[in-house]
Amino acid sequence: MQVSNNGQSSFTSKLMLYGGIAVVGLAAPLLFPAYQAQMAELWLFVVFALTWDLVGGQMGYNSFGNVVFVGVGMYACAVVQVGLYYEVSEYTDARGGGTEFVFDQGQYLTGLVAGLPVAALLAALFAVVLGALVLSLRGHYFAICTLGLGIAMGELASGWEWIGAGSGMTPAEPPRSMGNINRLHYYLAFGLAILTFCAIATLLRSRFALAINAIRDDEDKAEAMGMYTTRIKVTAWTCSALFLGAAGGIYGNLKRFIDPTETAFSGATIGVWMVLMAILGGKGTLWGPIIGAVVFQITKELTWTYILGWQRVALGVLIVAIVVFFPEGIMGRLKILFPERFGHRVETPDEAREEGR
Repeated sequence: MQVSNNGQSSFTSKLMLYGGIAVVGLAAPLLFPAYQAQMAELWLFVVFALTWDLVGGQMGYNSFGNVVFVGVGMYACAVVQVGLYYEVSEYTDARGGGTEFVFDQGQYLTGLVAGLPVAALLAALFAVVLGALVLSLRGHYFAICTLGLGIAMGELASGWEWIGAGSGMTPAEPPRSMGNINRLHYYLAFGLAILTFCAIATLLRSRFALAINAIRDDEDKAEAMGMYTTRIKVTAWTCSALFLGAAGGIYGNLKRFIDPTETAFSGATIGVWMVLMAILGGKGTLWGPIIGAVVFQITKELTWTYILGWQRVALGVLIVAIVVFFPEGIMGRLKILFPERFGHRVETPDEAREEGR
């Protein structure tokens, strides 16, 4: 009976937690309309951190190349939004301006609805192709290779005139009749974050989680047991890329401008931030990346507001402090301080003496 009560209590607690997050998430843009863009960015950061942790935390492959999928999603969504109604090359030649390139409300919404799935699928396709090539590498070789992928994609985009080359590309401009478009972007980002969380939570309760954890713990033994490790690694990276592509499409519209190296394929910002958020919250956990994303976004906005000229320095200090003093992350620290709250049984001194007998 006690086990049943504990299970019911746990279910009720989770239901209240999820319900509270849903209520807060739906009400936040109405309660704080001046911060809708920042809150939309926060939910996208949650997606970045969760998807990176699936590969870097759960599977143990520390990738700096996930930003590739964000950039591919940005450009893919923008190209679809524009290409449905105008010639993309003419639009980028005009730098997205002029009265001849105007989108009404229906066109903007149709382009966004069509662009986001294309962004997700194209990013996933990139993951399949790249994963088959680079996921045979391990350790720091894999990390360095993925870092190079982001740099290479940024340079390729900078030289491709069709998508604006080094001058960048402006996504479809929403009409003024739509009012504050950031609210729409917020709810899209919030919905994507919820979908990403549910998908990853489902994966982590399946046999697939056991497979990627086995790769993290000892890949050679996993192969010796008959696991197709390369196929599993590519699948995990593709799952991450699917959500990152959609997040990139929303992020490009939120920023209103896509620079190939400073926005789309920015390894120094987005590429590092997603790693930092997962480590800060506690990699290899479900809730750690979410907590890390919240703490990081609040810190980033505070430094932007109060020490604008030193924001990069402050974030650099934060990275060093996390790696040196909190390598286990917030969730890891909480598990050490309160093990019983995370299902770990702690022996009392009397029990220890009894076992010693």
